[in-house]
Amino acid sequence: MRVLLSGVVGSTAYGLARDGSDVDRLGVFAVDTAELHGLRRPVESVVDTAPDRTWHEAAKWCRLALVCNPTVSELVWLSPELYEERTALGEELIGLRERFLSARAVRSAYLGYAGQQLRKLRTREAGSRAAKPARHLVRLLEQAVGLHETGELRVRLADPERVRELGERIARCPEVAEPLLARAEQRLDRPGVLPEAPDEAPVEDWLRRVRLAHLAVAG
Repeated sequence: MRVLLSGVVGSTAYGLARDGSDVDRLGVFAVDTAELHGLRRPVESVVDTAPDRTWHEAAKWCRLALVCNPTVSELVWLSPELYEERTALGEELIGLRERFLSARAVRSAYLGYAGQQLRKLRTREAGSRAAKPARHLVRLLEQAVGLHETGELRVRLADPERVRELGERIARCPEVAEPLLARAEQRLDRPGVLPEAPDEAPVEDWLRRVRLAHLAVAG
C-alpha cells in the first residue's frame, strides 16, 4: 500500500476535539497497477480502529469524492498542518478539489447525512452519545451551505463552541434541529456557485497518471 495523501480529520480538524478525543486519520493509497489485472480485485479500503485510520484506494476515493461524500471530501480541504503524508500526486489531488464538486451532489450528500443524524436522534439510537450525531448534524448543514455559496469546504468550524452548545440542545430535544435543516434547504434552493456536474476529465487524467506511476513500480 503506497499512501499518496493522508491527514488528521474528524473532531481535531473541526476544532471540536477535547482531552481524550479520538484522533481520526484518513488517506488515499495506490495499489501496484499490475494487481488490477488479476482474477480478484485488490482491497479498496483499509480500516483500523486502534488507532482510528481509514485509507481508500485512489479510484474508490475519487468515486466517493465525485458524489461529495462529506467524510472523504474533507481530506483535500484540511489545514496544511493536519497533513501527515503529502506526495506529489497527493498535492495534485488537493489541487483538483474544486473539480469534484457539484450542486446536486453537495445537496444530496450533506443533507442526506444530516438527515441520518436527525433520524438517529429521533429514534434515540445514539443513546448516551447523542451529542455527537447532533454536532455532526450542525456541522454538515454549515458545510453544505458554505460549499453552495462559496465553493469552499470549511473543515475547521468558525465557532466550535457554538456548535458544541447547539449540539447539546439538539441531543436533549431533536426538534431544535428541524428549523436548522429547513433553513439550510432554503439556502441550497437558491442559486449558488457550484456547477451542476463535477469536472471528471482532470480526475480521470490524475488517476491514469497514478496507474502509470505505479505500473513502473510493479514492473
